[in-house]
Amino acid sequence: MSEANARKRLLIDLKKLSQSPPEGISACPDEDDIMKWTCVIFGPDDTIWESGIFQLSMTFTEEYPIKPPKVVFISKMFHPNVYPNGNICLDILSSQWSPTYDVIAILSSIQLLLNEPNPSSPANGEAAELFVRNKREYNRRVREIVDESLKAVEDEDDNEEEEAE
Repeated sequence: MSEANARKRLLIDLKKLSQSPPEGISACPDEDDIMKWTCVIFGPDDTIWESGIFQLSMTFTEEYPIKPPKVVFISKMFHPNVYPNGNICLDILSSQWSPTYDVIAILSSIQLLLNEPNPSSPANGEAAELFVRNKREYNRRVREIVDESLKAVEDEDDNEEEEAE
């Protein structure tokens, strides 16, 4: 698959995303490179992740959609299936990838993973251990991450206001 085909597919993904945006998900390509996207997942309502605002980067190669993009949390994360460096352990981003998946499917799957982790395939051993053995402490740590995500957004807004002045 050529880079032109990957770009065409990403334009289709972008159009689909803008025409019927799923709840709690936002994504757009960088201004000058459609192969690099900035994404936001909002913590699902009625979960411990509620009100969290989590930023991710999505990097595509010319082999998309034959091969999945690289998706990384930019926001700090405490989750059984997210490595400390932000990489995500999710089967559809590796062994279970299908060219039928698009940006919406990827981000929706990650949003679902937040509240439904797979502790038997941990990327973060401490988070997996707490999820299984000490749910109260796990929930407390997640709420800390949610609070930090909100503070990061507020700080970003403050910086943008200062630059505009």
